[in-house]
Amino acid sequence: MRIWSDSFESRGAIPAEFAMGQADGFAANRNPHLAWDGVPEGTRSFALLCIDPDAPTVAETVGRDDLQIPVEQPRGDFVHWAVADIAPDVRDIAAGSCSDGITAKGKQAPPGLAGARQGLNDYTGWFAGDAAMGGDYFGYDGPYPPFNDLRVHRYFFRLFALDVAALELPPRFTAADVQRAMQGHVLAEASVYGTYTLNPALR
Repeated sequence: MRIWSDSFESRGAIPAEFAMGQADGFAANRNPHLAWDGVPEGTRSFALLCIDPDAPTVAETVGRDDLQIPVEQPRGDFVHWAVADIAPDVRDIAAGSCSDGITAKGKQAPPGLAGARQGLNDYTGWFAGDAAMGGDYFGYDGPYPPFNDLRVHRYFFRLFALDVAALELPPRFTAADVQRAMQGHVLAEASVYGTYTLNPALR
């Protein structure tokens, strides 16, 4: 199975159009185009995850003008998209069809992908406690890495072909819930990643 995007080159820079943040603040926050082929026989649904594995783990270093986050700082995952129960005949997702703009407090009913379910992304936790932005962030919300990070972030779009039509998931499911639920049901996996940075020294 193979997955690709017409919105960015594999391992290349993701345009700001598909990010949540840019140098001067919020960006267009459109989901990128994705397409796939080589689907194995017996596929009854797909799951899709978008994960940045380069998120800083020392919160007090983020967004500071007086220091740069070192490349060697330990990193963790930041989930930007979790989708389950994509119909088995779907082969592409149009750019901007699932996210187009910023929704304060999060999208509650993300558009696109008829019949599929879109879970919470990690902006839910990031904005928790913020009076203006705090809420449940369902669906896709794009890159917004710290401007003072010396590491270029990678954004992996991982597609899983599954032998079940629907996963057993709670209403407010996360990427971790998807990963647990699809254990033993994955027929094939494909991934593609793009990069994004807001550090002027790396652009």
